Amino acid sequence: MSTAKRIREVSKLSGDFLLRSGKRSNTYFDKYRFESDPSLLKEIAEAMVPLIPPGTEILGGLEMGGIPIVTMLSQATGLPAAYIRKEAKEYGTCKYVEGADLTGKKLVLVEDIVSSGGAIADATAKLRADGVPVSVTLCVIDRESGGKEMLEGIGIELRSLFTFSQIEGA
Repeated sequence: MSTAKRIREVSKLSGDFLLRSGKRSNTYFDKYRFESDPSLLKEIAEAMVPLIPPGTEILGGLEMGGIPIVTMLSQATGLPAAYIRKEAKEYGTCKYVEGADLTGKKLVLVEDIVSSGGAIADATAKLRADGVPVSVTLCVIDRESGGKEMLEGIGIELRSLFTFSQIEGA
């Protein structure tokens, strides 16, 4: 069975769902269902390896759905991982980036599902303000709902393993 079909069978839900973008959808892909399946998550990560641009030094997973994916991609490639929080934690190190040091490194962001691209844009703004250039983001599914185009507008190339249409048609 294809990876796209496995993702659809494991994670596609039908109903009325509010997306992070504020839009409503009658189809929802529950990322936690494919991220919690060890063999499927490994298959996804291995399939994403060719999407990583040459010269990448660190993979940065966005909280929370990008974390399992970036961890598996790190394992599959040997590249270090960093974990990008939505907000800096208020205790301990009080950082919004955990793991590998990003200073002077070529970073590629990793996300699970992209709808509007808002979470990527938010993380990119913080990273760029701290002098970390961001130009490529990888994702498992591009919902084809404007995120790719919005990200292009802020200088980010979105490379998806699958589009919503490909998952639907699998």
